[in-house]
Amino acid sequence: MTDINRVSIIGRVVRDLDGNSFGYTAGGTARLNMSIAVNRSEKRGGEWADRASFFDVTVWGKTAENVKPYIGKGKQIAVDGYLDQQRWEKDGKKFSRVVIVANQVQLLGGKDANRT
Repeated sequence: MTDINRVSIIGRVVRDLDGNSFGYTAGGTARLNMSIAVNRSEKRGGEWADRASFFDVTVWGKTAENVKPYIGKGKQIAVDGYLDQQRWEKDGKKFSRVVIVANQVQLLGGKDANRT
């Protein structure tokens, strides 16, 4: 069987974009970095409560350029892409993180700054 690396997720943008969120590579390819929060309900001691999970998302190329003007805190988006494990070393310590690399981004619903 072939391995599969695919993720589809719907959540809300955690923060407004800043100067580090969008840029171009030396080769001229656009790159957009953002975080999204995905809420789910779980029962805690007989009461239902929301629990948020946070995911880093990277969007490349024309898709990054096209969605950038519409991305802001609280905006609901759907992301379809794959997981990428990034590894690096700093001061002799090894680090890693998993990022969602978006193939497609779809803007959903209105901007709601009260939800994360």
